Formats: sequence, structure tokens, C-alpha cells
Amino acid sequence: MDKTLRLFAFNCGWFQCRPGYFVEGDEGDYLRGPVPSYLIDHPRGRALFDTGMGVRYRRELADALPAAKFGLQWFEGMDVATRLRAIDVDPASIDWVINSHLHIDHCGGNALLPNATAIVQAAEWNTARDKPEAGLYEAQDYDTGQPIKAIAGEHDLFGDGTVRIVPTHGHTPGHQSVIVRLPGGEVLLAGDCCYTERNLDAMVQPRATVDFEAGRVTMERLASLRSGGIRILFGHDGRQWATLREGVAFD
Repeated sequence: MDKTLRLFAFNCGWFQCRPGYFVEGDEGDYLRGPVPSYLIDHPRGRALFDTGMGVRYRRELADALPAAKFGLQWFEGMDVATRLRAIDVDPASIDWVINSHLHIDHCGGNALLPNATAIVQAAEWNTARDKPEAGLYEAQDYDTGQPIKAIAGEHDLFGDGTVRIVPTHGHTPGHQSVIVRLPGGEVLLAGDCCYTERNLDAMVQPRATVDFEAGRVTMERLASLRSGGIRILFGHDGRQWATLREGVAFD
């Protein structure tokens, strides 16, 4: 493996909800979780895993969501293009966008990456195209005129085993995750197949799951991978996010 492969994390928005939204029955104060995007900087190209939210979710600080209200928001400078420029990466240099799925908070920045090809599972693309739904699948986020590479199952992005796209269905019909092989070990970028570490610890899927049987298979796979030493970066885990450093290459 070429040891110049690097991985960077960015937050491209905030997601607020009650604990029970993630793990049914959990109680407590509202949680604020990140809306992440990850830059995979490979010697043969650059890819982003997810791109956050679109500009229509921008808020001014004076108009921020109250701490006890469900919703999405981001502030000026949280778009993925600005995040990239902050580490001297031109958004036009991104070759691939790997969307975990096509919900609004995972592909809202696709249009800011003019030279990227979007990689999605064919089942996800067909669902988004055939069954648009306000607040979930909105064409302005994913139907941006960029090339679409629809895949079915696993895909080795660079052909060397360092960036593997793996199906993790359940949350949506065509959800996918990415396993990145870094010098310090493998990292799985989960997306929404597992919102938080607590979901995996409790082996509980949230209500926002379209196929619970597929989700069960995914959760069991994640548990096995974690027990084998793979580090999992969860979809909206505020507690985990507080331990990460944005814009700094992972060890």
C-alpha cells in the first residue's frame, strides 16, 4: 500500500434530535450530531464520502435552531467546498463522490464538485429517481448533471484494496459504506447504516430503517468488523465526533 493515502474528516452541518430517534427508548436531552464528509486523498485520485447539506439549510447564528428542537442546520463556511479549500484542496480536483445514500444531508454538496463522478448503488439511484420525497430524496441534491456510476455490491475504487465500497443496506435500499486501509489500520465510514456507537453496542436499529432484515445483517457485519479491529466512524455520533480533529489527516 502506498503510504501517502490520507483521510480527512469535515463537519458539513448539524443534526439535532432526541436520543430515542437513534435508540428507541433512550431518553434525555436533545443530541447534536455532525453531518460528516470525508476526503480520501489517494495517490491516484481524490474521493469524498458524502457531501453534507445544501445551501437551503443555512442559518444565521441569531436564527439557529433552539437546543431542544429537531432539525438540520448549517452555518456559513460549513459547505464541503469551503471545508476543502481550508486545507488547500480545490473542489474541482475531486474525482469521485461516494454517496452513502441520497438523502438530503448526504449529497447536498455534490453540485459544488464540478468534475466529480458520483458513485451510488443502483438500488439507491433507482429509489431516489423513482420515489422522490420532500425532506428525504430531493432531486436538486443528487440530480446535478454530474456523471453517475451505478454499482451493485462491492467496488474496489482504485483497484488496490485501499478504498473498498461495501453495501450496508437497511437504512435505505441501497446504502453503502467505505473501508479505507490506512497505514495505522482500516477505518469504516459508516454513513447512516449505523447512526451512533450506542446503536452498535445495543444492536438496535432506529425507526428510520426501510428494511430491518437487511439492517440486521449490516449491524452483524459491523459488529464482526469492529471485533476484528476495524475502526468505525459512525453517521451522526456527536460524542465520537468530539474526539476527532477536522481537517487533519488521520493517523
